[in-house]
Amino acid sequence: MRKASWAAAAAGVVLLVAGCGGEGGSDEGKGSADGSSSAAPAEAGGSLDSATVTKEIADAATAAGFTEKPGDDDIPPALKDCMISWQPDAEKATDSKKSYDDTVATLTKGGWKESQDFEQQGSTIKSLDRNGWTLKASHQGQKGTFVMVQFIATDNGPACEKLFREDLEKNKDS
Repeated sequence: MRKASWAAAAAGVVLLVAGCGGEGGSDEGKGSADGSSSAAPAEAGGSLDSATVTKEIADAATAAGFTEKPGDDDIPPALKDCMISWQPDAEKATDSKKSYDDTVATLTKGGWKESQDFEQQGSTIKSLDRNGWTLKASHQGQKGTFVMVQFIATDNGPACEKLFREDLEKNKDS
């Protein structure tokens, strides 16, 4: 079941990456097909690395009142430098919607540019872009019901696009 759900998530990421046409991003410091990484310095040559993106999301979210929810990390090793998934424990936040809005506001003040916004029936999804990365921030549900908040960032560079496509093909038959 996990492989199938990962393949579906990877397919969505490939569509997201393909839609960006490989603009921005950098091949430098990205994971290779064997899962190794050469971890480039943050923002070398104007692009971000996964550690920097993770820190920015974590800093903004924790300042807004979220704590990270421990969980299974289903991201394949080869994609660790191309994708970040940061999920807060929305139940521990005093007001998860306010914390979500504050996190997004902090990220936009920090240089992330909002490119899309979707709100419908208690769900909010915002797309933020910065230096070749796209961050999907989502808040679903309402206080007193099931609430799910996620921050998923992907590197849109050609090296990561190739790795996402390879992983999708590998898991297509699973």
